[in-house]
Amino acid sequence: MIRAIAPLRIRSAALFALLATASTQAAPPARATPGESFVGEMLAIVIPLVLIIAGLLFLLRLVRRRYGLSGGDAPLSVLQILPLGPRERLVLVKSRAGRVFAVGVGAQSVTFVTDLSNEDLESPNPAASLAAPHSRLNIDDHR
Repeated sequence: MIRAIAPLRIRSAALFALLATASTQAAPPARATPGESFVGEMLAIVIPLVLIIAGLLFLLRLVRRRYGLSGGDAPLSVLQILPLGPRERLVLVKSRAGRVFAVGVGAQSVTFVTDLSNEDLESPNPAASLAAPHSRLNIDDHR
């Protein structure tokens, strides 16, 4: 029995010596310099962010095509919406050709109201909106 234990001790001693020399010869783990770790962290943040933004832009394009959401080249665009009641509104719609229409929109119907001219769409002259000279709102000191 002593003979069987002796080779086992020799083998375990040799294995222990081999592990001890291997651990002393192994290089210490490489540590990243602060500059390399910063670049690595930035890439770990920026790359997924770019992928998410690209995915959202693709999804927006897909939704626009699928549901016909208008862009800059749409044949009709809404200029203004004026609410008239809880479910009624007056909508100014401009065509690609530049014509503007007033359309009444209700809960159950859409009705053409009128075709507007360019003069109707121009903003009023600020001088015309001022009070008349004989009005009380005009402060004129004639003392």
